[in-house]
Amino acid sequence: MQAPDTEKLPLRVFAEKAYLDYSMYVVLDRALPHIADGLKPVQRRIIYAMSELGLSAQAKPKKSARTVGDVIGKFHPHGDAACYEAMVTMAQPFNYRHPLIDGQGNWGSPDDPKSFAAMRYTESRLTPYAATLLSELDQGTVDWVPNFDGTLQEPRLLPARLPNILVNGTTGIAVGMATDIPPHNIRELVAACLHLLKHPNAHVETLCEFVPAPDFPTACEIVSEPHELLKLYQTGSGQVRARARWERDEEGNIIVTHLPYQVSPARVLEQIAEQMRAKKLPLVEDLRDESDHENPTRLVIVPRSNRVDCDQLMAHLFATTDLEKSYRVNLNVIGLDGRPKVKNLKEILSEWLDYRFATVTRRLNHRLGKVNERLHLLEGLLIAYLNIDEVIRIIRYEDDPKASLMRTFALTEIQADYILDLKLRHLQKIEEMKIKGEQEALASERARLEELLGDDDKLRKLIGEELKEDAKKYGDERRCPIHARPPAQALEAADILPAEPVTVVLSKAGWIRAGKGHDLDPLGLSYKAGDEYLCHVQGKTNQLLVLIDHKGRCYTLNPRELPSARSQGEPVTTRLDLQDGGRIVGMMMGEPNDRYVLGSDEGYGFIARLGELESNKRTGKAVVNVGERAGVLPPARVTDPAQDRYALATAEGRLLVFPLAELPELAKGKGNKLVALKGEDRILAVTVLPPAASLELVCGKRTLTLKPSDLQHYTGSRASRGSHLPRGFQRVDRMHAVLAGTAS
Repeated sequence: MQAPDTEKLPLRVFAEKAYLDYSMYVVLDRALPHIADGLKPVQRRIIYAMSELGLSAQAKPKKSARTVGDVIGKFHPHGDAACYEAMVTMAQPFNYRHPLIDGQGNWGSPDDPKSFAAMRYTESRLTPYAATLLSELDQGTVDWVPNFDGTLQEPRLLPARLPNILVNGTTGIAVGMATDIPPHNIRELVAACLHLLKHPNAHVETLCEFVPAPDFPTACEIVSEPHELLKLYQTGSGQVRARARWERDEEGNIIVTHLPYQVSPARVLEQIAEQMRAKKLPLVEDLRDESDHENPTRLVIVPRSNRVDCDQLMAHLFATTDLEKSYRVNLNVIGLDGRPKVKNLKEILSEWLDYRFATVTRRLNHRLGKVNERLHLLEGLLIAYLNIDEVIRIIRYEDDPKASLMRTFALTEIQADYILDLKLRHLQKIEEMKIKGEQEALASERARLEELLGDDDKLRKLIGEELKEDAKKYGDERRCPIHARPPAQALEAADILPAEPVTVVLSKAGWIRAGKGHDLDPLGLSYKAGDEYLCHVQGKTNQLLVLIDHKGRCYTLNPRELPSARSQGEPVTTRLDLQDGGRIVGMMMGEPNDRYVLGSDEGYGFIARLGELESNKRTGKAVVNVGERAGVLPPARVTDPAQDRYALATAEGRLLVFPLAELPELAKGKGNKLVALKGEDRILAVTVLPPAASLELVCGKRTLTLKPSDLQHYTGSRASRGSHLPRGFQRVDRMHAVLAGTAS
């Protein structure tokens, strides 16, 4: 027996077709909403199944499991969990501007939207707003298609009386595209639609006067700039920034009353608490969540004191927490042509009005057909009443009364059947009067329907009146105020954290640490075996800390982040990437405008501002140009460039003191010559001398103090050689200025 032929396809062709089919299914039948009713297929089927179960807004709620069972059993053969989750979303008032489902039980909370109870516990029914999608369903307004197994019929679309696509919005991720449509205000949308009905060529700019921005259910504040919102509605894509609303109570506490859309109150409190735990937010003393049934959102932020600027504090929290959030907007919908496309505001409203125009036309035609059918029946019925005796005779004695009636009174088959189906009690005299009255009413209605169907202007007027009625019935005032504000900026650490005195200590092996206060004794600290004190600098925790290596590169560290002086610190290499085997030789700390003298031991230097030495990179930046065999001098702080002097000692035992005014101020470079060096001579020690200060030199264990009068002997001009020091002080280890008996 020969095996049957098997269809063979190249893998490339099969994979391409399979993926394309899957993509089209996800785009058209799962992820994207239709412009007509603003619903995805699963949402449409849930709404329709609930209407078939009789779960109107006036009905008694039924178990949600009953609805989900009908949906997945009759119309949507997918997972019950996904179906129920879609149902829950349509019932959450913090997700939908106008929920479609009225849920009883636990349907989630803003803190955790997915914390809803199982469907066997909850009950549900439709909301009054859902009637805008269903009220015209049985009036011939939509096409019906077979369900997945062909045993039932379901509506292809719902006859929405309002532009639900923008009223509630939606989000979805398809294959290669996504949609993010925010909710809007019904009254604003209806006003824009009414304007479009009168002015079909209106521009988007005009429509934005009616629809200025989205209107989120959480009543947050829209802070996007007007031009950003206009561009969003012109192009169909963009961003919307929303911000929490807050106020101050009598005690000076900050009360957050409304949060941005889809923001969890618990998450906001956690973000603020994390900053407090990390000691990055000392402006806040306490946090409380006082939300309850009467106040759905009430987050209390207690400032540390009444001196705290609450506006600045909230600006910082807006920038660092979800109290301010940006929302991506992508108005990607399936149009009436069945194709997905990103549309602008005018395209969406115009296309929806086209759908509404077609829907109302079908509704009127359907009603006109019903009226004509009834008038046709009443016409035959009236003939029967006027000839009741003959009709009775024909029915009693004729073998084929139906044919006889049709032949005798020129009736149609439908009229004859209707007469034959009459009950005897309907043969009363009063029935004749009712028939004539009904004929007159129906004739008047037929004339009105034909007039509407024959005049597009009157049809548009009818659509406008119905829109006004629905806006009045279901619409409300805008919840989200619109105030354009620039994006929030986080406060600098210096503005948030208190400025505390600090002493930073560096060892010769490159271990760094910081201790509180300026009374710390760096020489009294413990160091690792083989290591010892190199230098220290005093300042405040909100000031710059700049380190310089022996090759002239400068690096910046945050003194707040350094390990405590109680420990032995940590290597600077854990925070910095020193280049070419560099080693730190000095530290500077202060305000950006503070000045330091920088230079190399080969005799060149300049004055630099501390702010220009700052580097945000771990690798630092080159500042002082030094030769291959030269090294950088320890930086010396300048108090007054016009009056301070610079003292330097050389290896030949010479000391030179000259005015700092003779040195240039540079951002980087080699600088000018400090002292005239000969041969292998180099600079050993330097310091800055304020006016009337003495100079103390340390050579091994010996100390020499030169008073201001003694310094005259060593004072000269920049780039001179200086004078010899006394015997025994020709190899200076270090020197510093002494003012009023205190070393500086």
